[in-house]
Amino acid sequence: MLIPALLHRCLSSTLSLLLGSALFLILSDLHAQDASSADRGASRAAALMSASPNVSAAPTVGLTNSIDALNDKAKLGAGDRLSYRVVEERRDPIPLVVTDSGEVEVPFIGRVPATGKTCKELALMVKPLLEKEYFFKATVIIGLDALSMRSRGKVYLTGQVRQQGAFDIPADETLTVSKVILRAGGLGDFANRKKVRLVRRLPDGKSQTIYVDLAQILDKGDFAKDPVIQADDVISVPERLINF
Repeated sequence: MLIPALLHRCLSSTLSLLLGSALFLILSDLHAQDASSADRGASRAAALMSASPNVSAAPTVGLTNSIDALNDKAKLGAGDRLSYRVVEERRDPIPLVVTDSGEVEVPFIGRVPATGKTCKELALMVKPLLEKEYFFKATVIIGLDALSMRSRGKVYLTGQVRQQGAFDIPADETLTVSKVILRAGGLGDFANRKKVRLVRRLPDGKSQTIYVDLAQILDKGDFAKDPVIQADDVISVPERLINF
C-alpha cells in the first residue's frame, strides 16, 4: 500500500509542476503579445504625429488658464487656424483663422492684426482691448491648432554671397540669418563675415540695422546671436577691406 501511495504523490507533484510550467508559458506569451501591441500602437501614434506636424495634438486653450504658458516662438501667418477663449467667460474655445490680410476676427472688438505675432503676443494685445470696455479682467488664451503651409513672406540677400536674391520664409521653420546665407550657398570669397547687416523695417516706418557676427555663430556655436528672420528683412554681406 505504501508504494502506490508514494507513486500517486509523485505523479500528482509532476502533474502540478507541468501544469504550472504550461500556465507560466501561456501568461508570458500573452504578456509579450500585449507589449508588442503597445509598441505597435506607440509607433503608429508617432507616425501619425510625424505625418501631420502642422496639427496640434493638444491645443493650448484647453490645457491652461495662464497667458504666460502660451506659445511665444511660432510667428503667425495667413491661413493659420487658432482657438480662442476668455477664461472669465467660462465658455468653450471658438475657432479663428488668420485672413489673407493678416488679421483675425475677435469677438467684441473686431479685426486685429495677427501676422508676425506669436499666440502670446496676440493674446497680450487683445487683453487690454477687451478690458477697456467689456471685461473687468480678461485672461485671453489663444492656441495654434493648425499651421498654414504658406510662405511667411520673403527675405532679401545681397552682397558677398554665392547667390543673391529673394528667399521664401517657410511656415514650418524658424529661419535665421545664418540659415539664409547657408541656403544661398554660403559666403563669397571676400565676405566680411563679422559685420553682416540685417536691415529691418519697423512698424513706424523707420528702419533698424542689426550687425551679426557669423564667426561667433558658425565657428563658436553662439546661436543666441543668430537673429530670427522676419518678412521683408534685408541681409547685406559686405566685402572685406583687405582681401588676401
